[in-house]
Amino acid sequence: MSKKINPYKDSSLSKKEQVTRMFDNISDKYDGLNRVISFGIDIKWRKKVVNIIGATKPNNILDIATGTGDLAISFASTSAEKIVGLDLSPGMLEVGKEKVSRLNLDDKIEMVIGDSEALPFDSGSFDAVSVAFGVRNFENLEKGLSEIYRVLKPGGIFVVLETSVPTKAPYKQGYQFYTNAILPVIGKVFSKDKSAYSYLSKSASLFPHGEAFNNILRKIGFINVEDKPQTFGAASIYVASK
Repeated sequence: MSKKINPYKDSSLSKKEQVTRMFDNISDKYDGLNRVISFGIDIKWRKKVVNIIGATKPNNILDIATGTGDLAISFASTSAEKIVGLDLSPGMLEVGKEKVSRLNLDDKIEMVIGDSEALPFDSGSFDAVSVAFGVRNFENLEKGLSEIYRVLKPGGIFVVLETSVPTKAPYKQGYQFYTNAILPVIGKVFSKDKSAYSYLSKSASLFPHGEAFNNILRKIGFINVEDKPQTFGAASIYVASK
């Protein structure tokens, strides 16, 4: 299990409360900063997730930690009749709702406040569930994954897009330098929350990736588990089913 870290070490709040506050604070800058810090590659990664889930022709999709709704909106291109984007942060969801309305997708996409560890849905509700750059922020990883397993229909697909750490030189050294030295500086320059991007880089480095995360998924009960490293291992797409 990964070591727990919090955005604000001197706070008495839980990690969940701290992460919510952090994302509320950076919600207005989040989309632009994502493009900058990933050099736009995150768009390519999300398209792969959409293609993987879209190939299963789901009727409905749950996107957890939806943030400002980028992935939920991308799912509108699939056969899904209903897409639910869920997030703890009201600030991020507000940005997402504005984007959904601007694209006239209100009838197809619903944005709701919710906790990944206590999902407000019946068991077996969704054909597909996704999480993009969100599982490392779960306060209790196994509890959150167990909830996802519960709301997924038998035979349904679960796809995770998450940052990981390259293991081969020189990508490993380059990644470490970028995340430890460059990424926090970008966050401090462009974000009013000075701790946010330092936290995000540290949480990515401490999160179990590759086979370690595969094994956690299997422990929960998922089958057909596989990981697909992206861009020299800077991110990974995990695919599993129930």
